[in-house]
Amino acid sequence: KKDPISNFSKLNNMKITACLIAGSVVATSAFAPSPNGARGVTSLNESKPLLNRIFEMDLFAPKKDQNDYGARNKKDMSVGKLASNSYVPDGITREQYAKSRQAAADKKKANYQRNVNKAGVFEDYTEFYIKRGTDTNADWKKKSNTLGHRMAKTKYDWSGDSDKQLFAKKFKK
Repeated sequence: KKDPISNFSKLNNMKITACLIAGSVVATSAFAPSPNGARGVTSLNESKPLLNRIFEMDLFAPKKDQNDYGARNKKDMSVGKLASNSYVPDGITREQYAKSRQAAADKKKANYQRNVNKAGVFEDYTEFYIKRGTDTNADWKKKSNTLGHRMAKTKYDWSGDSDKQLFAKKFKK
């Protein structure tokens, strides 16, 4: 006569073994590489790699010159109009305050334009050096209380005179 408890335990062991085998097959197949062609082709992964697309972005594409020096003149910038509930300092009228605000804005714009006009204009250092007289004597020190100090910008020679001597004269032997 067969014992019903032993049959039950054998059946239970077989279920556990089958579950372990199935679990190990699933776990190993999850980490196995997928066969070629398993992923669908999309417009994103058929073009350039992600970092190439990011680094080749031109963030100024809509307005190429928006960050150039002097681009402020192209922007629509104006002094705001004073409304009925706008702040007006005590002691002056709304018209006087609007006039002073406009004068300050005009002064700021004129100063900006003055700086834009100076942009990219450089003085030749050799000419500055010779005019000051430092190539021959030290009289330039006695002429003013600034000891001859003057702002001189030295940059690369963009004049196109590459054959022109730019620094102190050479001694003849």
